[in-house]
Amino acid sequence: MGKKLVAYFSASGTTRKIAEIIAQVAEADLYEIMPKQPYSKADLNWMDKKSRSSVEMSDKKFRPEISNPDAQVEKYDEIILGFPIWWYIAPTIINTFLEKYDFSGKKIVLFATSGGSGFGNTVSELKPSAPDAEIVEGKVLNKATKQEIAEWIKSIS
Repeated sequence: MGKKLVAYFSASGTTRKIAEIIAQVAEADLYEIMPKQPYSKADLNWMDKKSRSSVEMSDKKFRPEISNPDAQVEKYDEIILGFPIWWYIAPTIINTFLEKYDFSGKKIVLFATSGGSGFGNTVSELKPSAPDAEIVEGKVLNKATKQEIAEWIKSIS
């Protein structure tokens, strides 16, 4: 079992809470994927087709900038990557993160938080951003307990 990194993007704090528990349970390092321009509540209004998140998600080529530059992914064998589900896939900032580093030969296990949808096409949408990595659909962990997270971590290791 190699060294693990829990990398996550959290727009409202929900995914952050789960990521912190995962890092603790997995004895992994923690890295927050932070957008250069933080998302406001209005930016996250999915019912407004002109909101920032709606505009970004409608353009699959859009890549929001990341403000914290060095996740040092080369130090890790496995990345547990978390995010909220937006429009049945990962937010495009996750593509930004995957395209910024070389994930060749690394295992990336996904986890997500969601208001009601599952992973949808997330793995196939992310694969071109890290073509030489093994990307594994993990689990939606909205209200998972520490015990449930520990059991999930054990199952993916």
